[in-house]
Amino acid sequence: MIMIRIFIKDNLQIRILNEITEDIETDKILWIDLLSPIEEEKEWVENTFNIELPTKQEMEEIEVSSRYWEDEENININAYFLIKEKENFINETVSFFLTKNILITIRYRELTTFSETAKKVLSNPRFYENGFYILITILEIRIDTDADTLEFITREINKLSKIVFTGIDITEKLLETISYYEDYNMTIRESLTDKQRLVSSLLKSHKIPQDLREELRIMIKDINSLIDYTNFNFERLDYLQNTFLGLINIKQNKVMKIFTLMSVIFLPPTLIAAIYGMNFKYMPELQWKIGYPFSLLLMVLSAIIPLFIFKKKGWL
Repeated sequence: MIMIRIFIKDNLQIRILNEITEDIETDKILWIDLLSPIEEEKEWVENTFNIELPTKQEMEEIEVSSRYWEDEENININAYFLIKEKENFINETVSFFLTKNILITIRYRELTTFSETAKKVLSNPRFYENGFYILITILEIRIDTDADTLEFITREINKLSKIVFTGIDITEKLLETISYYEDYNMTIRESLTDKQRLVSSLLKSHKIPQDLREELRIMIKDINSLIDYTNFNFERLDYLQNTFLGLINIKQNKVMKIFTLMSVIFLPPTLIAAIYGMNFKYMPELQWKIGYPFSLLLMVLSAIIPLFIFKKKGWL
């Protein structure tokens, strides 16, 4: 695994170094991408550019209010990138440093966004004048990826809607699936909200080149529309969850209704059987030859008559 990539602009071409050498011309560096760097690489970057790179634990513990920091020379950014870990989705923090128009990124996971950015940088070297242009490209690719993720969530919610409204396979697993996509939607919303704060802060910065400001304005409009879409997904998932619980209640009520009807139907025959099973000495029916069939007839009629009444009233 390559731990460091140094993008150097030489005339109109961009080349990549995968190791630190003594003859590196720092004034030609556009981007330094660090992936789980070793101590030697971190020390070289810190000493060369007079910055302090955070550890993985420090990146995870950074407060929301400290995720963007700017002084006279540097811009320090910590941004969320949505990743899948086993069956769950989490926001991985990536740190960005903009110093002397050079972009320095440090991360501790392989992210496709950075691979795609590298391809774009190499395919169109004239566009990338400094590290700010690379940062904007990373954000654009990441936002497009988040939009694709939201489309995927929407398709899955549509599938859940069909299951819920057809009434087929209404089980506890369906409720777990709804909760899973609620968590997924929440995680991507956190990621988008983080980027919204980041892009807003970049727009306020006087260090951003003028020709990139319009792109940032378009970007923040896209982010706002995606956040609105996550709200729409939340509303749909809440509606599906309420519908699911309503269907479960209807099923339970049907079961209870059946038990109630069965109790009502068998109660009169049970009462008749109890009366004629008392065996008192002076019960006149004990001497009847037709006593037994008569009692059976009474029990059948007492069961049929309630059924007839219930059906006439539409309770069945």
